[in-house]
Amino acid sequence: MGTGDILWLFFVIVALQPWLTQRMLIFARQRKISQLQTRRNTQVITLVHRQETMRLLGFPLMRYIDLDDSEAVIRAIHMAGNDRPLDIVLHTPGGQVTAALQIARALRAHPATVTVFVPHIAMSGGTLIALAADRIVMFPHSMLGPIDPQVGGFPAPSLARVMHDKPIAEIDDNTVILADVAEKATAQVRKAAAELLSRSLTADRAAAIAEALTSGRWTHDHPITALDAEGLGLPISQEMPEEVLELMALYPQPSRVVPSVEYFPRPPVRPADRR
Repeated sequence: MGTGDILWLFFVIVALQPWLTQRMLIFARQRKISQLQTRRNTQVITLVHRQETMRLLGFPLMRYIDLDDSEAVIRAIHMAGNDRPLDIVLHTPGGQVTAALQIARALRAHPATVTVFVPHIAMSGGTLIALAADRIVMFPHSMLGPIDPQVGGFPAPSLARVMHDKPIAEIDDNTVILADVAEKATAQVRKAAAELLSRSLTADRAAAIAEALTSGRWTHDHPITALDAEGLGLPISQEMPEEVLELMALYPQPSRVVPSVEYFPRPPVRPADRR
């Protein structure tokens, strides 16, 4: 084999390496999902959004819940059958309200038990999906978030508040229109959240939580921890299966030249070694 053949083979291997790595990750995720399904006797569905990088240009892109996601999740729920419990592994910054609500309503209507696992974050639309579950499993530092709608880039409750705090003559027409839409959007999301929560809570409790999450009490990016969520009255558990963490490790962020976080795990110290 000549030098030219070796160089050609090298470039072929380099070109195939990202594809091979991706295929290996897919197979590893499928094995881990199968293990979790077998142990819990459920249908596992993952909805995981990681930051991605545009090929060639290298620009970071954030992924969000969209209609493609809702179509795929609803299809998976349908294929699971009515008698099979669902485990949803959820990691997302949020996304389209319509898509998130489609997923949430499909989960709300599922006859068997629905469990949502939030190993890290399920903000905004992700929280809306989690509200449809019989049980939400979180770590102490996992995060849910408020579900107040965003209208024209502004929080809907804040826009609505402008109409109540200022004379109408001092408000421009565009803001009046946005405030009108904001009030409608907030009422719609609040009503939907209460309906979703009625799967696992009383009507009064569901209405109170829906009001808290949509009223603008917090900024839209405010983290609601497991303890906070439990205090609100949500059906929270902190019994996170180890397989869920192992599964999340198989959804890596795009590679960087220099990693942001590095650590070297040490084996646990046995009592006999503590001298």
